[in-house]
Amino acid sequence: MGAIVTAVIVVAVIGVICAVMLSVASKVMAVQVDERIPLVRECLPGANCGGCGFPGCDGYAAAMVNDEDTPLTLCAPGGAATAEKVANVLGRSAGEMVKSYAYVNCLGDCDATGKKLDYVGIETCAAAKLTFGGEGKCTFGCIGLGDCTRACPSDAIHIGAKGIARVDTRVCTGCSACAKVCPNHIISILPAEVPVRISCSSHDKGPAVKAKCSAGCLGCGMCMRKCPSQAIHMENNLAVIDYEKCTGCGTCAAVCPAKCILPRPEAKQASA
Repeated sequence: MGAIVTAVIVVAVIGVICAVMLSVASKVMAVQVDERIPLVRECLPGANCGGCGFPGCDGYAAAMVNDEDTPLTLCAPGGAATAEKVANVLGRSAGEMVKSYAYVNCLGDCDATGKKLDYVGIETCAAAKLTFGGEGKCTFGCIGLGDCTRACPSDAIHIGAKGIARVDTRVCTGCSACAKVCPNHIISILPAEVPVRISCSSHDKGPAVKAKCSAGCLGCGMCMRKCPSQAIHMENNLAVIDYEKCTGCGTCAAVCPAKCILPRPEAKQASA
C-alpha cells in the first residue's frame, strides 16, 4: 500500500513540475502577434485565392502589417473598398486600384478547330492534358473541361456553347485563380484598360497552325512590321504586345490575317 501511495505522490509531483515548466515556456517563448493583423484580416473577403501573391488572406494580412512596402491594393476580389478599409486600420494611403480581369488567349472554338481524338476519362483539363494534350487538334488551346470554372470564386468564367472558356468581365475580379489551374496556361490577368490582346497561345509555325485552327496566330509578323509604335515582337512563333509602348491605334488588329488580335471587350461583354 505504501508503494502505491509513493508512486501516486511521485507522479503528482512530476505533473506539477511539468505544468510549471510549460507555463514558464509559454511566457518565455510566446510569439508576439501584432493586434492589427486580425483587424486587417477581417477587412479581407476570405477568398484565399492567392491572387495577391501571398499564402491566403492570413498571409496577406500579416504582410501588410509587418511590411509597409506591401501594397494594400493586391486583393482583387475585395477591390478598392477592401483596400480603403485596410488603409483605415493601418493609417496608410490605400493607393490606386488598377482593375484587372482574366482573358482567355484562345479563339479555337468548335467553329475554328476540331478534335483529334475522343477523350474518355476524368472530366478535368488537367487529366485530359495527359492524354496526348487533350482531344483538340491544337495542344495549345482551351481544353474546355472547366478546371477554370470550378476554381473561380466569383462564378465569372464558364465554358461557352462552342467549347471554350469565356470570362464575364462584369463579375471577374482578376484574382488569377483560373489562370493558376489552367494546364495550358492560356489565361492571362491583364489590366482592364489595355487596348488590344493576342487571342492565341499556339507556338506552332504557320502551316501547322492553319492545319489545326482557322483562328490561330500564324507567326507571320505582319502585326510587328506594321505597328507604328514597335510595340509587338515575336516569341516562339507567337505575337507578344509590349503594353508600355502600345498606343491602342488598332493597326495590328486591322492587318492580322488570322484576325486573332482583338480590341478590349466592352464591360458588358464576355471575352472570347
